[in-house]
Amino acid sequence: MRVAASLRHWLLHSGDGFLLPLVILAFFWQLGTPALFDLDEGAFSAATWEMLQRGDFITTFLNGEPRFDKPILIYWLQALSVSAFGLHEWTLRLPSALAASAWVIATYYFAKPRMPRQQAILAAVMIATSAMIVIIGRAATADAVLNLLITLALFDIWRYWEQPTRMRHFRVFFWLGLGFLCKGPIAVAIPFLVSAFLYLSNGQWQRWLQTVFHPYGLSVFLAVAAPWYILEYLAQGQAFIDGFFLKHNVSRFAETMEGHGGYLWYYLVALPFIIMPFGGLLVQLLGKKWALFPAGDQLSRFLGVWFVLVLVLFSFSSTQLPHYLLYGITPLLLLLAQHTGANPQRWLAVLPATLIAAVLLFLPELLANAVADNPSPYWQGLLAQSQKVTGTTYRTAAGIYLCALLALLFWPRVQNYWRLIGVAVLQTLFLVSVLIPVVAYTQQGAVKDAARFARHHITGSTLVMDGVNMPSFTVYREAITPKRAPQPGEYVFSKDGYLQPAEEYAVVFKQGGLVLAKRIVKP
Repeated sequence: MRVAASLRHWLLHSGDGFLLPLVILAFFWQLGTPALFDLDEGAFSAATWEMLQRGDFITTFLNGEPRFDKPILIYWLQALSVSAFGLHEWTLRLPSALAASAWVIATYYFAKPRMPRQQAILAAVMIATSAMIVIIGRAATADAVLNLLITLALFDIWRYWEQPTRMRHFRVFFWLGLGFLCKGPIAVAIPFLVSAFLYLSNGQWQRWLQTVFHPYGLSVFLAVAAPWYILEYLAQGQAFIDGFFLKHNVSRFAETMEGHGGYLWYYLVALPFIIMPFGGLLVQLLGKKWALFPAGDQLSRFLGVWFVLVLVLFSFSSTQLPHYLLYGITPLLLLLAQHTGANPQRWLAVLPATLIAAVLLFLPELLANAVADNPSPYWQGLLAQSQKVTGTTYRTAAGIYLCALLALLFWPRVQNYWRLIGVAVLQTLFLVSVLIPVVAYTQQGAVKDAARFARHHITGSTLVMDGVNMPSFTVYREAITPKRAPQPGEYVFSKDGYLQPAEEYAVVFKQGGLVLAKRIVKP
């Protein structure tokens, strides 16, 4: 009991020191171990690699074609990291890990003066260990950086509303400019709408207009964001407008893209899993009358509107992905910490993660059943790949994880607050040390091995990609791989069983449902 009391004292009175090892675990531990995931990580990483090869730091290209999906900021950050430390998985992911770490610290220092210390620490722990935040904080994509910038902008909007200063005004527009440089209009739209509610609901519409359209603030925003947009338009013209603004912003909201579409209930179902292991606390929060919009509590209303606005906005979007909701997860986790953190309900705090752990214990059987009725060589190859990493070692780790959660659930004389933090730490440890590496090897291990094979054994010949969209192959091969059908005499990277007629191809590499083959020249 003395050890527990000492630990509790240290955690409560040394919040900064407690968060540092947690941040290291969540975002840096084994950062470079899993292979790059396709599609997103591979595409960002390949575009960054190609940027460095071309020496063109204005327009991004992917396998020789302009890529207008996202603005330039994340590519600059990844290029800086790769230039400093070399081309590795961890250097491509380093900007996201640093951004996610700053996100945690920013949340802690925003919450610290506005709620009891215990709840402020819990809010930061929730940001550091929520499942989807851990995933994007370790991903070579723009999402962690964007979420940090949206969070910083809205935190400073609140601070400026509380006590206006020129520096806070400057910071808001600086974050908005960087956000626009990171992902475009959405980084401005969310803070714009939330700030409108904050000011207008308090009868301060004139002050809002003066704040939002102040020449000083707009000058800061334009100084940060405008130069690249101008240079990119001068370089690519209407193709940039059509590709970025119309296709990847307007069309992404109005039309279903890449099969990720759009149901009003999608995020209501996904939300508990996005914020695991804290999903059960949603029940406790909703049990508190008007917890999201309490009368007389301006901060909770501000946080509630921020979350609900993002939830509604993306529920009506025709393209939906789980990480879109993260734009509004920061305020939700602050509300959970504030209204349930003092005494989270025991079963709600521990049982959801325990049930998921029980399911994960039987992951090998679930994977086998999922492809049992699918004779596709690709899926059978993936299953064989997964069986290499879901044997005794995986089962032992999953069993220990489940037993540890059960011990937390039934261990007497433990405050529920500490049960919740214990669950968060255990989940993060299992996620980053076991589950993500297993999934990465299953899905991406063969891509990495095929690229290395091609780099050493297919030289001086054309190699294309057909039937797959796995740009991480370009990163590992360190050569542009066009997407098109192969000509006779060319090599192709593809799915097992895709290349037809099979007698026209000589397979030189086969693993995990993927093949490298040479198209035979007919006599």
